[in-house]
Amino acid sequence: MVGGKAEGEALVSRQPISFVGGVDPNTGIVIEKGHELEGKSVKGKVLVFPYGKGTTYNPFAVYAMKKRGTAPAAIINVKSEEILLTGAILAQIPFIDNLDKNPLEAIETGDHVIVDADEGTVKVAKKKQK
Repeated sequence: MVGGKAEGEALVSRQPISFVGGVDPNTGIVIEKGHELEGKSVKGKVLVFPYGKGTTYNPFAVYAMKKRGTAPAAIINVKSEEILLTGAILAQIPFIDNLDKNPLEAIETGDHVIVDADEGTVKVAKKKQK
């Protein structure tokens, strides 16, 4: 959906994410009360979640995070929605959705993920079990 390549540690949520009021743009930390990622940072992560939620200000929040260095390295959605997609375009964050496998089932937090949005591919190296 938005071209580019990125890689990093996966941060996975089964809940939708809003970048307005849900993520602190200055730190990249999820601040939405009760969200399963509350207190975790999206900065530099390959952020995997079902879809975005929130207001039409979301694109500007994502862009501001990119400028501040607190944005995710890439975004993988089960199904995109236009508002978040616009933010990824503005911020030039690789963004991919509609994969053959459900990313919420194929990727776990801590996995190393390589996103090639130009080719529409995602490679996953599973985290080492302790």
